[in-house]
Amino acid sequence: MLIRILCLCLVVVSLVFSDSNFPAMQYKVNSDWPQLPAGWNFGETPGVAVDAKGHVFVLHRGEHPIIEFTPEGKMVRSWGEGLFIRPHAIRIDPQGNIWTVDNDTHQILKMDPSGRVRLVIGRRGQSGESEQAFNRPTDVAFGPNGEIYISDGYVNSRVAKFSKDGRYITAWGKKGKNPGEFNLPHSIAVDKQGRVYVGDRENRRLQIFDADGKFIEQWTHVGSPWGLDLQPDQTMFIADGYNDRVLKVDLTGKVLGAFGGNGRMPGELSFVHHLEVDSAGNVYVGEIKNQRVQKFVPGK
Repeated sequence: MLIRILCLCLVVVSLVFSDSNFPAMQYKVNSDWPQLPAGWNFGETPGVAVDAKGHVFVLHRGEHPIIEFTPEGKMVRSWGEGLFIRPHAIRIDPQGNIWTVDNDTHQILKMDPSGRVRLVIGRRGQSGESEQAFNRPTDVAFGPNGEIYISDGYVNSRVAKFSKDGRYITAWGKKGKNPGEFNLPHSIAVDKQGRVYVGDRENRRLQIFDADGKFIEQWTHVGSPWGLDLQPDQTMFIADGYNDRVLKVDLTGKVLGAFGGNGRMPGELSFVHHLEVDSAGNVYVGEIKNQRVQKFVPGK
């Protein structure tokens, strides 16, 4: 029995999909990560973020909506009750501030490392399409000089850009299939050169723009990019939600590897929504249907 339990705690995942020639990436999933208090459970888990200490912040649609864990999976604290209706994304900026995006409050919140709200973009419960109004926004990212980019989202089909202190600069995009148009801009990231990467979920492509919204190119071979995590070495991990897999690409769009597969068991995925990679190369993946976050450790 003990041997069986130990085997369940570290399950090897190394899958390549038959419909692609992507090379396999080998990871072990730690099915004992994280450790929640007795009686606690995750709801749908759309967001995960990692800070400079390697602590992992999980955003989910249940009680105790933000939970912080050590890299080993021990719970540090929880907060956020009353702040959200349908939380969708969590990010940590280079200064350690914690940002959240909520579909149904139509708000983006900036919290300091203690969890105190320091900046609010959008009016709670008021939808719209203006300099200060959003309609079901999805994600937030940060430019090289602290600019704030918001993907907006389930209704508005645009990207909005703000200064680092929350002043509106510009917006671009509308619903459609042409370059520069969106059908659910679901995730967003910005590289060191200021290029903006937008996961265009229902068009099943990733679009790339300059810092002011000029279209550069699109990638149509990376599935449906629900979540994006840009790494310091300028590679990117993509949560391909409809195919329940994780891709790693370079910034030319070359796929460097893939892993994952649909299912409910440890190491399998169901509606992989977002992901984040820590400095040791561990991949944390939040899922909607399985209502959990998993930790994948690189290695055979």
